[in-house]
Amino acid sequence: MRVVDLPPIGVVSIGRGEGNVVRLDDPSVSRRHAKLLLDSELLVEDLGGANGTFLRDVTRSGPTGQTQGLRRLMKDRAPITVGDTLVFGSVSAVIRHAPDTATGFPELDANGGSAHGVVVLDPSMKAVYAQADRAARALISVLLLGETGVGKEVLARAIHARSPRAKGPFVAFNCAALSETLLEGELFGHERGAFTGATQAREGLFEAADGGSIFLDEVGELPLSTQVKLLRVLEERSVVRVGARTPKAIDLRFISATNRDLEQEVRDGRFRQDLFFRLNGIALTIPPLRKRPAELEALVTAFVNATSRQLDRQPLGVSPEAMQLLRAHDWPGNVRELRNVIERAVVLCAGESITAEHLPTALQTGRVPTLDRSSFDDAVRSLERGRIVEALNQCSGNQTQAAKLLGISRRTLVTRLGELDVPRPRKRPDEA
Repeated sequence: MRVVDLPPIGVVSIGRGEGNVVRLDDPSVSRRHAKLLLDSELLVEDLGGANGTFLRDVTRSGPTGQTQGLRRLMKDRAPITVGDTLVFGSVSAVIRHAPDTATGFPELDANGGSAHGVVVLDPSMKAVYAQADRAARALISVLLLGETGVGKEVLARAIHARSPRAKGPFVAFNCAALSETLLEGELFGHERGAFTGATQAREGLFEAADGGSIFLDEVGELPLSTQVKLLRVLEERSVVRVGARTPKAIDLRFISATNRDLEQEVRDGRFRQDLFFRLNGIALTIPPLRKRPAELEALVTAFVNATSRQLDRQPLGVSPEAMQLLRAHDWPGNVRELRNVIERAVVLCAGESITAEHLPTALQTGRVPTLDRSSFDDAVRSLERGRIVEALNQCSGNQTQAAKLLGISRRTLVTRLGELDVPRPRKRPDEA
């Protein structure tokens, strides 16, 4: 799932080609497939893509609870509004309002919920938020631990909002999102002429977060060379741009997160011990969703209501059969997976209540819950290994290109090759 912010006015091109504002890298999408025209009204125009542009037509709705029919656009325009679904080839897109964002530490009601969709009912979660509340008021660095999708960034934003730096910026950065060569410039910034293409000076994220908080997600993915420089920033509270000689003082709070065992990473030599101690002022571990089942129904309600608001719809109900399937699922993707499932269900539901048919097939058949944790981890490992091998084959063994294809850094790819027992291809001349 991708979220694209639309401008208030203008033309937004959609297609598989690189020049499009919204690039859909799917073989069913034409290079120039369609465009959105944003002005006093919102229009979609089909550009003659081979697999068509379709609009969900509410005038051809089926019986209550069934998915609505689709109307094909043939090189013409049609008005659209919030809640409409567009289909480009086999890719679906939904027009909706921007999601609500929390502006403060969640004030919980008697049922453990908040207006921002944060749910705290399980005793372990209540303990985490109580510790977070105390840590927020101090200036100590915070390390958030937990599986992917448990809500580490949500908690990081809450800590910032409750802190004395709440009026300052909150800057979030995924340390696994960029290659090693781009990381330094993104974090530290650069001076004009520091390297080819640096036509003007640019501040890094550390400077952008001055006076506030910086959230380093997936901090365990940082290469050792960047870890050394991050340690210096933490110790000296100053940053030196690429190509500069004079350090600039900065005042910011560090909140980090990882799903890795950093203590094991330290023992294996992949993470600096001194940096671990600096980041680990206080560690908060967020439990996975499967260990707090009492919160599931409240989370479902919160996500249904939030998505309904974004689509300008009345809040939907959830049938007992659908709720039973949701409770039976193991939720390996945690709260993020649950949110995606509910958003999809709200989009597909044309009636007043979400039923089992609006849930993914895996939940309807109950295939995933039959896997124990070990089996699931083995399945994920096998799937990841297959994707890496396939990417290397597509790139003729070029590790740099394979990493780009997979959307990870080359360092991460090399690490995963060792962890998954994949023979590392011989280094090519163009990777030297």
